[in-house]
Amino acid sequence: MKAVPQRVLVPTWVRGYERTWLRGDVLAGITVTAYLIPQVMAYAEVAGVPPEATLWATVGGLTVYVFLGSSRQLSVGPESTTALMTATALGSLVAAGDDRVALAAALALMVAVCCLVGWVLRLGALADLLSRPVLVGYLAGIAFTMAASQLGKLLGIDENESSFVDEVRQVFGHLDEAQAPTAILGLGTLAVLLTLSHFFPRAPVALIGMLGATAVVWFFDLQDKGVAVVGDISAGLPVPGLPGVGAGDLTALIGPAIGVAFVAYTDNILTGRAFAARQGQTVDAQRELLALGGANLGAGLVGGIPVSSSGSRTAIGDAVGQRTQLGGLVTVVCTVLAVLTLGPLLAAFPVAGLAAVVVYAATRLVDVRELVRFGRFRTSELVLAIATTVAVLVFDVLLGIVAAIALSVLDLLRRVARPHDAVLGIVPGIAGMHDVDDYPSARVEPGLMIYRYDSPLFFANAEDFRQRALRSVDEAEVPVRWFVLNVEAISEVDITATDALEELRTELDRRGIEVGIARMKEELREELTGTAFFRQISADRIFATLPTTVAAYQEWAGRQPT
Repeated sequence: MKAVPQRVLVPTWVRGYERTWLRGDVLAGITVTAYLIPQVMAYAEVAGVPPEATLWATVGGLTVYVFLGSSRQLSVGPESTTALMTATALGSLVAAGDDRVALAAALALMVAVCCLVGWVLRLGALADLLSRPVLVGYLAGIAFTMAASQLGKLLGIDENESSFVDEVRQVFGHLDEAQAPTAILGLGTLAVLLTLSHFFPRAPVALIGMLGATAVVWFFDLQDKGVAVVGDISAGLPVPGLPGVGAGDLTALIGPAIGVAFVAYTDNILTGRAFAARQGQTVDAQRELLALGGANLGAGLVGGIPVSSSGSRTAIGDAVGQRTQLGGLVTVVCTVLAVLTLGPLLAAFPVAGLAAVVVYAATRLVDVRELVRFGRFRTSELVLAIATTVAVLVFDVLLGIVAAIALSVLDLLRRVARPHDAVLGIVPGIAGMHDVDDYPSARVEPGLMIYRYDSPLFFANAEDFRQRALRSVDEAEVPVRWFVLNVEAISEVDITATDALEELRTELDRRGIEVGIARMKEELREELTGTAFFRQISADRIFATLPTTVAAYQEWAGRQPT
């Protein structure tokens, strides 16, 4: 039998491990666990599943990621976005109960399949489809949606809506029905979490807040006054296996699984790269697809919900000195021990306190500084972020993903469909040729126009290119005799673009203007070869550099009558 390569059996972080890293990794694993347990239990409330579904998802997902992931610090497990998307995906299939757990596990397994298929097809570049403004706007939309989903539990108001607008309308329309002890406990816990995080950003504030809320419930007998608690948690180890879900339900989960996989993978890459850069390390985009697929496979097999990466937990591990995924293994061990030995304490967590943890986590997803930065840089960037947020709130999470991708693509098309163009001239004292609009002292060779269009040429900008090129000719101070297209920025063309090129050449030829090409790459030459446009350009009108273009024109003009 063929031996399995050692690099598959041994995690990358094991090779070259230094003893000096041990203390930081162990401390990080314990600290992250203290933050993780109340956080993922709160996400269970978001997803509408029992807390053990998120606790065991953490164990199953992180255990696999430790061995497959390329990031040395990423904390993998249930996260706000995947929890909310799970709730949305399952909402139309079941209301609550054991079937919801099985469907959540099935969704995790389908997310795993999507990631593994993407790994096989080498689709790692898909993470680049979402621009920074779209990602910030998307997370802001997730934050508002998360907070809205917990308002009823935070205030003790019965709420059964599923969309952001309906949830907010129902809660604020029934404020008179708020359960006073629950509301005081929930809002008080939220205030404590926000205050502690402000003054002690590295402290396990979620754990402190939940322990405090639990103590208050016990001391004042608030459970007898209507304050709900989590209740019994299954303390036994889960038996790995496939969830019993019908074919019809699996079919209904295909679309949501693709959406969860895309967002989870994007989150993994962005978070992983951000923290790896601080340590001078890199994250392998392709390997992350494999690792995320394996993590969701591990989560689904133990009855957990889909998993992704947690920026907050990763930041906590980094702050206390985590250097490798040994910290992740310590987190796994500590989480298992907590579930097996601290079941009664976890069961006493008040639901309103967990809702406060979710709202607290939501506030950390809204990056106000980034929104301000977008507005200062370019108004359109801020508008794009806000539009994405609105799309998530109006169309719900899953359709919000589609809207976010569509907005990214539309923004890209907007940029390349109307790019910068330039007429080039010689600037005294500066080598090369430059945009005459940038340099008032630029000198244009009389009768020669060198025109540059700064974008690939395709159907969306072909007509814009033709019209702007002709407009430049019409606005020239001296009648143009040669029109040379500098194609250094035109990396490729499509059939619509070649037609536009030929239409431009035909119009210029009708006006008695010679047409040439400068700085053409070999790839573009291969695409243009055989087109009507290229066949009409004589070989002596194709120039490798701009200086040779100017020299050829000056020689030509010297032999022609003026």
